[in-house]
Amino acid sequence: MGVLRLQLPTDPRWVNIVEKNIEEILTDHAWCEQKAATNAITIITNNSEHQDLVKDLLALAKEEIDHFEQVHNLIIKRGLKLGRERKDDYVNELYQYMKRSGNGSRVSGLVERLLFSAMIEARSCERFKVLSENIQDEELAVFYRELMESEAGHYTTFITYARKYGEGIDVEKRWREWLEFEESIISNYGKNETIHG
Repeated sequence: MGVLRLQLPTDPRWVNIVEKNIEEILTDHAWCEQKAATNAITIITNNSEHQDLVKDLLALAKEEIDHFEQVHNLIIKRGLKLGRERKDDYVNELYQYMKRSGNGSRVSGLVERLLFSAMIEARSCERFKVLSENIQDEELAVFYRELMESEAGHYTTFITYARKYGEGIDVEKRWREWLEFEESIISNYGKNETIHG
């Protein structure tokens, strides 16, 4: 699917599920943004020697927290409530794949974490596109269109740094393997009113 190279598109009928529970999708989305910020900080913490990566991921983390605030503001504006943090089975499956894919070296650990992050951003970007093009709520359609562009930028950041710091690793080959793994699990999702569900 274009630049993201995802193998399996989201069925647009997923939006019909989403529209039945806007509070749930917004709550889940808010926590996705918070986790994305935390993930960026974790990468910085473990790879602080890479000055350019630290600088760019700090900016990315700030943007994710800003998105969290934007979603929270939407929840308040609509008289809804931010529910408790949600478990994300899709992200957990990707995380388990990442954990068993590294070879134990710091370089491999960094590349796997960056590709894990890129994968989540790619699918989130694709889901936001599907929402922006199919949701009846005009305010949310515009909102998700804007966020889609931001997520695409985050995906590019993670892929770029995987290539830059993946010395001795065939990053393109690994990314193809990540795409194949994601294709093998994504068909189990798209059935709930959550960003990845």
